[in-house]
Amino acid sequence: MKFTITRERLHEALVAVAASVPTKTTLPVLANILIEAKADGVRISGTDLDIAVSTVVPAEVDGEGAVTVPAKKLLEIVRELPSAAIRLAASGEQRVDLECGRSRFRLLGIPREEFPNFPPVSFKESWSVSSGDLQKLIKHVSFASSTEESRPILNGVLWELRKDVMRMVATNGHRLARMDVPVAGSAQAADLIVPPKALDQVGRLFGPADEVEIAKSDNHLGFRTGSTVVFTRLIEGPYPNYDQVIPKENDRACTVEKDALASALRRVGVVASDQTHRVRLQFSGGTLKLSVSTPDLGEAQDEIAVTFDGDPLEIGFNANYLLEVLKYMPTGEVRLTFKAPERAATVEPVGWDDPAAYLCLVMPLRLVD
Repeated sequence: MKFTITRERLHEALVAVAASVPTKTTLPVLANILIEAKADGVRISGTDLDIAVSTVVPAEVDGEGAVTVPAKKLLEIVRELPSAAIRLAASGEQRVDLECGRSRFRLLGIPREEFPNFPPVSFKESWSVSSGDLQKLIKHVSFASSTEESRPILNGVLWELRKDVMRMVATNGHRLARMDVPVAGSAQAADLIVPPKALDQVGRLFGPADEVEIAKSDNHLGFRTGSTVVFTRLIEGPYPNYDQVIPKENDRACTVEKDALASALRRVGVVASDQTHRVRLQFSGGTLKLSVSTPDLGEAQDEIAVTFDGDPLEIGFNANYLLEVLKYMPTGEVRLTFKAPERAATVEPVGWDDPAAYLCLVMPLRLVD
């Protein structure tokens, strides 16, 4: 294998693929990236067995072949090289020689045969979606998925495909995010549970103006645009009926400046419990009073102006969950609705001139232990 490539193209491809390479693994070849030189260019690929990323870059190929190379070390080397042509060659002994100007490196590779095969996803029956719509869904929803291993199904993002709308939903049981984006009819109806890490790769690698081609096999999904493809294993099982927890009868509403509420939550949250992060919110008239009382630490109070409709309300929340939801609200003003201190609250953007519909939910905390 022998080819010549610009430093910029190689670096861009390595950065694209490196995020799919696990930092710790018991299988040495997974710490490597696969480099395949063919007549039409060089394909660079990485995988952690759940997610795989592959991209093709133009290069002058003098000899075809394939080898795997330590991903982290190759990226570090290329990052430090000057802007010049890089010549890379691999011998039959799996030694990879890299030259750039007066710099010379030799890395020990692992045979291509040990590298895992990509999932059998065929793009013959694929469908296309706007990358901008997909990125909007990913950005505003995937943060709410769970990171705990006790309920693996909640570690994924539910992606509902219908004739005229795409919906994503994520929850960890304490907070929930749901967004609908209208689309021109394309995909067949499907409910897919996708790992957030795979969606992060899609959001990172594809530009908002791209059209993303998507294909599905029995338990894998493929995303492709241009010369880059992302494969992911789907999470299997029934997703919880999230509609049951979204309140339909909340009759108290508060409209507030997002930044003012977030700032007040951060201030009083300084003395909140490290375990519960509980903050007491008292709504009455045009005022929201925030307070924290932690027996072994101290107390804090703050007050901001709001517009509140309904009977006075006192309710507790995990400040971190509320702050996280506010972070992803796309407008400067938000609307919160409530029913009772033990019922879920909703958070929605106010004045968002976008065809998408966005709603978040936060479960309350008991004010008395």
